[in-house]
Amino acid sequence: MEVPSEIVAGNLLQDYGDIAELAARAGGDVLRDWRGRFAVSTKGPRDLVTEADVASQKTIREILLSRFPDHGFIGEEGDQDLNISPLRWMVDPLDGTSNYVHGFPAYCVSVALAYRDEVLAGAIYDPVADECFTAIRGGGARLENTVLSTTNPSHLSDALVAVSFPPHVDCESLAVSDFLSIVPHVHSVRRTGSTAINLAYLAAGRLDGFWVRRIACWDVAAGLLIASEAGAAIVPCRHLCDTTDTPPPAHISLDRPAFVAAATQEIANELHALLVG
Repeated sequence: MEVPSEIVAGNLLQDYGDIAELAARAGGDVLRDWRGRFAVSTKGPRDLVTEADVASQKTIREILLSRFPDHGFIGEEGDQDLNISPLRWMVDPLDGTSNYVHGFPAYCVSVALAYRDEVLAGAIYDPVADECFTAIRGGGARLENTVLSTTNPSHLSDALVAVSFPPHVDCESLAVSDFLSIVPHVHSVRRTGSTAINLAYLAAGRLDGFWVRRIACWDVAAGLLIASEAGAAIVPCRHLCDTTDTPPPAHISLDRPAFVAAATQEIANELHALLVG
C-alpha cells in the first residue's frame, strides 16, 4: 500500500515513533501505579477489566492527540474516533489483563500508528521487565538501544512457538484443532496471554513463531510492525469465523487480522500449511 509522501515527510516517521514510545511508557507507569489497588469488574467469566485499563488509555490518548490532534484513535476501552483521518492510533492500554489482575508478569501496553492497513510506528512496553520494543516503518526494530533480529531455526521441529486463544474456547473449536495440529511438529508451544508480547518476543528472538486467527487491531498493530522490521515473515490466514472453503486473504487487514508470524519464511509457510491443511 502506498503511503502519501506528506504523511512520512521529513522527520515525521521518527516523530511518530518517539510519541508512540512516550505514550506506551506513560501508560505503563499508570499500570504500575494502579497495580494492587484496582477494583475488578468482569466483562465475562474470563474477560476481566480493571480501572487501570481506562486510566492508562486516558493518559495515552491525551499524549497522542495533544501532539497529533487530527489523527484518529482506536482504543480497546472504547473512546474511538474513526472519522477524522486515515491515520489511526491503535492502542491497547493493557494487553494481558487477566495476567495483570492475577499478578502474572506477562502484560504490556501497545501503541501503534497506521495509515489504513500500513503500520508506520509502534511501541510495546512491558512495565514489569521495564522493556520497550519499538519500530518505525523501514527503520528496523529495537529493544531500547539494541537492534532486534529474529532467530533462524533449522527446522520447524526446533521452533518454540506461541498461540493466542480466543475467549471461551471449547474442545470442538477450530482454535483447539489448530493447536493440536501444530503441537506434534514443533519443539514447544507457549501461551503467554499477551499477543503483543508474543510478537515482541518473536522480534527479539525469544520465540520462533506465533499464530492467531481472531484478534483485534489494537492487540497486533505495533507487534506486526516490530516483528516484520526485525525480519519476521508474516503470512495472512483465514479468520476463525471463516469457512474452510474461504480462501486466505491476500493481505492482513487491521480491521480483521488473522496471520502466522515466524522467524523465517520457511517456518511461517510450514506453520500456515499445518493450520489450513
